[in-house]
Amino acid sequence: MWNRRQFLSAAAAASAALFTRGARTFAASYDLIIRGGRVIDPSVRLDAIRDVAISAGRIAAVEAAIPGDAPDTIDARGKLVVPGLLDIHTHAGRSTAAPELVLKDGVTGWIDAGSQGADHIGETIAVAQSSPQQGRVLINIGRAGILPEGDTMDLKRADVEAARDAIAKNREFIAGVKARLSRDVAGENDYEVLRRAQEVASSFGLPVMIHMGQTISPFARLVDLLKRGDIVTHMFAPPPNSIIDDTGHILPEVLAARRRGVWFDVGNGQTGHMRWDTIAAIMRTGFWPDTFSTDWTANSHETGVIDLPNCMSKLFGYGMTLDEAIARATVNAARIFPVFNDRGTLNVGAPADVAVLELRKGNFEFLDNFKNKITGHQRLFPSATVLAGKRVPRV
Repeated sequence: MWNRRQFLSAAAAASAALFTRGARTFAASYDLIIRGGRVIDPSVRLDAIRDVAISAGRIAAVEAAIPGDAPDTIDARGKLVVPGLLDIHTHAGRSTAAPELVLKDGVTGWIDAGSQGADHIGETIAVAQSSPQQGRVLINIGRAGILPEGDTMDLKRADVEAARDAIAKNREFIAGVKARLSRDVAGENDYEVLRRAQEVASSFGLPVMIHMGQTISPFARLVDLLKRGDIVTHMFAPPPNSIIDDTGHILPEVLAARRRGVWFDVGNGQTGHMRWDTIAAIMRTGFWPDTFSTDWTANSHETGVIDLPNCMSKLFGYGMTLDEAIARATVNAARIFPVFNDRGTLNVGAPADVAVLELRKGNFEFLDNFKNKITGHQRLFPSATVLAGKRVPRV
């Protein structure tokens, strides 16, 4: 027969075992745990070593040490764990293979920025519909889409009624209107093309994204047509008609546009959109981009674009910190398009879209669009992606 001390000791041990089993059972209800990474979530101002637990496709816990196991675990020690990246200027809608390619780069939401106009918008919408992650499209005001000879060199292609009809039929997937305004795209029609794009967008309460730089019209005149919520992409485009004047000061009209709620986006791209001296001059003014984007195409991995993490790394040498760069590819981007309203965060209850990145130190070569090179000492690399709570295969 046990004495009282033995009984209490045995009861305590049994209770502890039951508690441990209960804790393990609770922990096992998680589908995935990302362990030991440096969690950077600008949406909640978090930068700390944490575990991230996921259940039923949503963030279930972000804590210093989450007990127990899960059917799947990602060892993120020495890596960064951030909200899934949002790329607001891609051409992922050109190919059914593209969404999965950018997904492996950590991109869990994308916008196709004007690959097609009204005549063929169904092609990009079909890609968005079949995309594993959220995808939406901007309709090109040029009804034939991107053309080698220029989308709207013939002003008849900037067809307001055709664009309106296409949006009305595909409102769920068309998130805005794109106007490409460079001299080799719109020529002398740039101002009227933008006015028509704005006419279409305003009919549906949608934003306009403009492709700027090397325009015939002064940028100060063009930017005055932009309303709250519109986006200026390729903001680092060099003269003629950059966002800075000949003395390196931001144009007053550009400052006014930001004050009224116009967004300014990087739009890395491959041709004519970024030059290091222009970037340096703009960054010195403190007029930093609101968002990073790639202007991604199928050959981006073979160019100076490479991927969104690479593009995010290019401004470290100009004073941007790691958390500031991450904000511009997550929470900031989520504010622009309603489809991303609940993305760009690792807050408990949010959809479990996560990017695991490596921040490597060393000497890394970065290219602008004019084959000029700079050397940076930090670069982000994609390591793993979680979409809707499930690890994305990297094979």
